[in-house]
Amino acid sequence: MIFTRRRDDRIPDTGPVHLTAEGIANLKKRLSRLKESLPQLIEETKRTAAYGDRSDSAEYKEAKSALRRANSQIIGTEDRLRRAVLINPVRNLGIVQIGSTVILDIDKISKTFEIVGSIETNPGSGRISNKSPLGEALLGKKIGDTVNIKTPGGEKKYRVTKID
Repeated sequence: MIFTRRRDDRIPDTGPVHLTAEGIANLKKRLSRLKESLPQLIEETKRTAAYGDRSDSAEYKEAKSALRRANSQIIGTEDRLRRAVLINPVRNLGIVQIGSTVILDIDKISKTFEIVGSIETNPGSGRISNKSPLGEALLGKKIGDTVNIKTPGGEKKYRVTKID
């Protein structure tokens, strides 16, 4: 069970992990790289442990920390892959869903967003999470529908103009 940080509470993250085929492939590559690094990390930990007093050895502590970090990342990546749900939306339903590319009219400016799972978000390139305020508000909307989102600069109105 992987924990995610939400405010100051630790809440177990056990729900589905929505990923594109590319996202699943990237996670598999990451897992492979992490597992390939383990023998070297183990060897480094053994080498530094051989110096003697481990309680004062910064080199040993760093090697041990790197090994723990890699193991933790392997466990987390395996967990995400187990819970992975392939984003494969039925196209042309006219309804915004995970995997949809949506064109929105925001103050007479068109912006394009792809609705993806939390792991694959990149707002700078137009990929927003289905759990973000905008992504969540858009799910289930049709062309012509509007959503209002509160932002630090005030409330913004988004109108759906196209769904792919």
